[in-house]
Amino acid sequence: MPTETVPSSDPDLERQQIVAARAAHWVRARRLTALLLALWLATSFCTVFFARDLAHLSVFGWPLSFYLAAQGASLTYLAIIGAYAWRMRILDRAFDRMLEGRP
Repeated sequence: MPTETVPSSDPDLERQQIVAARAAHWVRARRLTALLLALWLATSFCTVFFARDLAHLSVFGWPLSFYLAAQGASLTYLAIIGAYAWRMRILDRAFDRMLEGRP
């Protein structure tokens, strides 16, 4: 049984609620994007910066620096993309609930 929302009699109040919900959504989205971009930057920087220090260690016959650059960084980037998609889906659903007036 779907619940129906009662139309607001005051269009200004409804508009303010929409603007507030949109502002809260984009604050969260920007915070998530900044955090994931910082993780991406740290992954890219650390792989290159510590490559010489890790070159004498080996994993399966390959230098650890090569393994981190070829496999570890790529897997981290894939995890960043997955985390972004998962979290944005949650944020978008919360935004839809705010627009509908449900808790």
